[in-house]
Amino acid sequence: MKSDKELIKEFQDGSEDAFNILVKRHLSDTYGFFIKFTSDIVEAEDLAQDVFIKMYKALKKFRFESEFKTYLFRANINMSNTYLRRNKWRNLLHLDQAPEPEYLDTSHEDEWRRKELWDAISKLPSKQRKVVTLRIGKEMAYKEIALVMGINENSAKVSYHHAVKYLKDVLK
Repeated sequence: MKSDKELIKEFQDGSEDAFNILVKRHLSDTYGFFIKFTSDIVEAEDLAQDVFIKMYKALKKFRFESEFKTYLFRANINMSNTYLRRNKWRNLLHLDQAPEPEYLDTSHEDEWRRKELWDAISKLPSKQRKVVTLRIGKEMAYKEIALVMGINENSAKVSYHHAVKYLKDVLK
């Protein structure tokens, strides 16, 4: 199996198949990130597609200064920022209530708790929401979160701590 680096080099040399392999390899993680971020299947699909469209253009000039996975997570964060800006008024008017997640097939009580948690997470400030999404949804270490978000590790820990404190208060 070829590494991401090898596939990117092949793509830069003109191989469309190399890019398709990269997409297949990383699509589920990207989609999963956005499904946890938006709780909306259609929005998650659109955002994941938009990320890979941007990747298609950006990888032509990729300089291998970081791992592709880090670069992709950074693109996910940037796309989530764009999504938040685009939906600012909807969020301010509290029209951003997350729909019932269709991808969960558990008991009604578990669904209610999970929905309540993600609804509460959706009300967190942007930075805290991203840290919590990466920490809980992607099970990333603080060091990875800091790298992806372009912040220091301590800032990621503090943001997570404040978010958890808020969530505990809201969900009592």
